[in-house]
Amino acid sequence: MPQDETIELARQAGFRVGPSRDGPDDVWGVGANLERFAKLAAEKEREACAKVADGWPDYDVQGLAEAIRARGQE
Repeated sequence: MPQDETIELARQAGFRVGPSRDGPDDVWGVGANLERFAKLAAEKEREACAKVADGWPDYDVQGLAEAIRARGQE
């Protein structure tokens, strides 16, 4: 997932995002935010995988599995 999308999910989860000495954006928050962030990230990934599967031929289950796993290599 690109950094800008990750930061947006962090904002949606309730993390604070702002400038830091290490770069333009720094993210901080508490444990409850982390749980919300994890749920949002998982939801986004499930939807991305579903979109990969939508256009895949039914007979190529192995190819579909490989395409989904390859998402982590982006």
